Amino acid sequence: MQFEIKGAPFPVVVMNLAGGETVKCQKGAMCWMSPNMQMETKGGGIGKMLGKAFTGESMFENNYTAQGGAGMIAFGSGVPGNILAVDVSGGKTIIAQKRSFLASEMGVNTEVHFQKKLGAGLVGGEGFIMQKFSGQGYVFLEVDGSTIEYELQPGQTMVVDTGSLAAMEATVKMDTVSVGGGLGNKVFGGEGFFNTVLTGPGRIWLQTMPVSSLASALIPYLPTGR
Repeated sequence: MQFEIKGAPFPVVVMNLAGGETVKCQKGAMCWMSPNMQMETKGGGIGKMLGKAFTGESMFENNYTAQGGAGMIAFGSGVPGNILAVDVSGGKTIIAQKRSFLASEMGVNTEVHFQKKLGAGLVGGEGFIMQKFSGQGYVFLEVDGSTIEYELQPGQTMVVDTGSLAAMEATVKMDTVSVGGGLGNKVFGGEGFFNTVLTGPGRIWLQTMPVSSLASALIPYLPTGR
């Protein structure tokens, strides 16, 4: 499978498949395809279906196969932002925000991931329930806004605003820290009460405009219903 990510701020990943090759995607992600692409909807078993429901994804996924020769298919992001392509081959495991899965090769395993530290999940802004990707091949994730990547060294930390973590390697630890400077900073500073702390080693991918922030920014411009 070869791919190219195009377009902004609503990107698509265009995949070129060999004959008989299959890719899977989130429900409703397909934008366009060659006529020889055949779709099959699957659930993957009760356990996997429940795990998808926990992470905010559809319990069913669509598999597309190139029939009778090479085929082409494009999957599009549902929000303004980027599509992050990560190769999880070679034992790599990626932890990502829920509802981030767009598409992947068939060798990629998708599982629900529970944060070990309850506090980090409840007040860190990323959620107690996240998604875990492993196996072989590329996974394509939806990222809100622009994507900034950092490689954290062992023991190196990054303090991240609530909701700004898109994905991280499983070697990275996640915790929370209270916003400093007293109650005034917490109440009037606009940054909330807690930040997320990420500690290396490992890569992290940050997003500049979480969809919740985008929604809040648009509220003043929406009709009042009068």
